[in-house]
Amino acid sequence: MAESRNLRRQRRTTSEKAHGMGIFWLGLARWVFYPLTILLARVRVRGAHNIPAEGGALLVLNHVSHLDPIFDAVTVHRTARVPRFMAKNSLWNVPVLRDVLVGVEQIPVYRGTADAQKSLRDAHSGLENGKVLVIYPDGTITKDPDGWPMTPKVGVARLALANDIPVIPAARFGTREIYDHYNKKFRPFPRKTVNYVIGEPLDLSAYRSENPDVETIREVTNLAMSRVRELLGEIREEQPPTEFYAPARKKKGTDGAA
Repeated sequence: MAESRNLRRQRRTTSEKAHGMGIFWLGLARWVFYPLTILLARVRVRGAHNIPAEGGALLVLNHVSHLDPIFDAVTVHRTARVPRFMAKNSLWNVPVLRDVLVGVEQIPVYRGTADAQKSLRDAHSGLENGKVLVIYPDGTITKDPDGWPMTPKVGVARLALANDIPVIPAARFGTREIYDHYNKKFRPFPRKTVNYVIGEPLDLSAYRSENPDVETIREVTNLAMSRVRELLGEIREEQPPTEFYAPARKKKGTDGAA
């Protein structure tokens, strides 16, 4: 984490600030989450400088544990940015947590409802207003027993192609060793190591157009998540699979929005 700490000091003059009650809620989140991540793991980050000091950016990550947003939020915040997440709307029903989410401008996701597109509109608005948006194209915690990414949702490409912002692939490994939701295992001790590799922004110039077709959207989606998978292979020192994991479904579905 030394690189991130040094980066935050270097970016003192551009450090992103919260406003209004967001100052209080961001401070509270920092007071809770920083010590929690330190208690649970040694966090090592490579490539933190690839998250820009200013302006909108889309950070694309794999998703293996419910702890991911906590570790990811702290990692991004250490680069002097305030991360925004697309999180399931039911979290806004939890007292206190709702106030924190609103205060730090997180984005509720309304899946399977008439408000589903509102999530993407809010995400576009955040990027247009210079925010860092963290997105998990898996859509949920991967169901791959080995922890590799699943077939990604196309919302990442829709956001990437509609906004002239850096699209940054990144991978994180180690959080599932602490909390494995599907196997109902919480192992805080001994203290684990969580590793990050944050890659260079993707070159999407060849794909940008006013109205990208379905094929282009799927290609960009796979390109972004393939790079995440490669970075995950680097961390794990393993050869990643050539295909995305596709869990068996009772009925054929369609690509989701985010």
